[in-house]
Amino acid sequence: MFRNLMPLLARDLPDLIGFGNSAAPSRESFEYTFENLTKNVAGFLAALKVDQYFLYVFDYGAPIGFRLAMRHPERVLGIVS
Repeated sequence: MFRNLMPLLARDLPDLIGFGNSAAPSRESFEYTFENLTKNVAGFLAALKVDQYFLYVFDYGAPIGFRLAMRHPERVLGIVS
C-alpha cells in the first residue's frame, strides 16, 4: 500500500544519519544509538517547526518514532504501523 509513497518522500526529505543517501559520520564522532537518532529527528522536526505529525513506523525507524511519541504524545495525530 505504501510502496510508492516512500520513494516520493525520499526525493525531498533526508533519511537517518548513516542510512541511504545521508553522510555516515565515524563511530568516534557519532554514537549510532536509537537515542541519538531520536535526538537528531527531534531536532529536525523542531527546526522545521513541526509540532504535530502522523507517525509511519516500520523497521529501523519504529523505535525512533515510538520514542518521539513517548516524549510528546500530544504531538502525535496518529500512528501507521
